[in-house]
Amino acid sequence: MAISGAYFDVALIGTGAALTGGFQSVSGLGMEVEYEVYTEGGSNYPRFFFKNTKPGILVLEQGVVTSVDSVSLLMAMVNQGMSIPLAGAIILKDSFGVPQREWTVVGAHLQKYEGPALNSNQASVAVSRIELIHNGCY
Repeated sequence: MAISGAYFDVALIGTGAALTGGFQSVSGLGMEVEYEVYTEGGSNYPRFFFKNTKPGILVLEQGVVTSVDSVSLLMAMVNQGMSIPLAGAIILKDSFGVPQREWTVVGAHLQKYEGPALNSNQASVAVSRIELIHNGCY
């Protein structure tokens, strides 16, 4: 079921930095876990051992960042070889601003930023695409 006029309210916060805003599209709210299968001799039932989690890519598209110059701060830190882990919530809101569903994201790091295409004849959104690598969401 699609919610007409819906948007995602994003609030990711780290030490000294924040990424907050509203976005039309969010993807990558998943997690992948790798297991090692071990079967003992004489047993018909394999045992699964946790091996590793694979980081996911959270993609925020077509939005407006409301925290003051947060993307510039995060990009400047990455250019200096630093990255702050961000954690917070992504909330799906309907056209009236009422929350419909919420996801919690942990260990997110800026991976890619694409600004809007600049055209003086068209109004455009402030952010075209932000990609964050993350350690999971629930």
